[in-house]
Amino acid sequence: MRSKIALIFIGFLWGVVGFCQQTELSPLSKVSVLTVGTADELHSKFGHSAIRIVDPTVGLDIVYNYGMFDFDDPDFYIKFTHGKLDYRIAKESFPHFIRTYEYENRWVKEQVLDLQNADKEALLSFLENNLRPENRYYKYDFLFDNCATRIPDALQKATAGELVFRENHLEKRYTFRELIHQNLKVNSWSNFGIDLALGSVIDKEATAYQHMFLPHYVFDQLNNTAINGKSLVSSQQELLAQRSEKAKSNFLASPLFWLPVLMVLVMAITYFDNKKLRRSRWIDFFLFFVTGIAGAVVLFLWFATDHQATKINFNFLWAFAPNLILAFVLLKKRFPNWLKLYIAVLLALLGAVPLLWIFKIQVFSPLILFILVSLCIRYLFLLKLSKMDNTERIVID
Repeated sequence: MRSKIALIFIGFLWGVVGFCQQTELSPLSKVSVLTVGTADELHSKFGHSAIRIVDPTVGLDIVYNYGMFDFDDPDFYIKFTHGKLDYRIAKESFPHFIRTYEYENRWVKEQVLDLQNADKEALLSFLENNLRPENRYYKYDFLFDNCATRIPDALQKATAGELVFRENHLEKRYTFRELIHQNLKVNSWSNFGIDLALGSVIDKEATAYQHMFLPHYVFDQLNNTAINGKSLVSSQQELLAQRSEKAKSNFLASPLFWLPVLMVLVMAITYFDNKKLRRSRWIDFFLFFVTGIAGAVVLFLWFATDHQATKINFNFLWAFAPNLILAFVLLKKRFPNWLKLYIAVLLALLGAVPLLWIFKIQVFSPLILFILVSLCIRYLFLLKLSKMDNTERIVID
């Protein structure tokens, strides 16, 4: 037992000594910010940022990375969905870091910072303190606390607030949604899904500092930042270039193909249903079930998670959660007496969507126009049927 305690104590002392040694840097040391380009996977579409510290006198070349998470956590998906996922800082050798992005075919750029030796050591001490088990984890927030936002925060703290972040490099200030869209293709399921999940809170204009939740804006901002009256960035270079590859795209799998197909299908079915005075129950079930599921997801993300960006989401106006129940009601041959009022409410909710859009209370995905037209056509048809005195005259398919 005593030997174990002694080993633990020795390990603790070794860690303290190692920590103290690592926070002492020579005048030849260099601090830089690394910016990584984007990739095709959703989690890598927005790039990455990290801090590199080099001291050739002691053979030090390490990268501090705030973008790590424990994928092996058995509750990973539950925590991620509820907005309770812990990210953490980690450090790795620079060669290992660069090999990772060479394999993923992503460019890496480096900005060397013109810092006094005391500031370099303060930054290293700050990062090493963050690495302690009690400090290394933080609650990830895509917009306000991520691998990119932590870079300027760390630099500001290490320099005792001496950094001056100029703002004249921005031609205009964008909303959070516009900033997200800059990294996504309009005709993509990822763009459509993000616009469905995120609420009106991201349609406010971001400050210049808030633009830095995206790594390439950290890069641009650092080039327009001063310390003690001089530029913070002394030099920059591209460490790794992206290999040219043929862009992969499949229009037949995109929302811009399938959503118009859905609209045309609904229009055609409704036209023949109206002409022959019949009702195709399967299309009603499909539309109500899918919009109900989508609405349930919207409400879940709004009220049952810690995600701030999913609040006040007016997509619930067309993705109406109660439709999930009504989908099964519409499988019956006869309409309930209250259906006419319910459909009228649905039409009113649909009408509110373009008004909110026009006044920029919430910007919706342009792809939902196909959905809105499909729903409006079918709702009007169902409203007409619900007003008929004798629904038995309707042929039910």
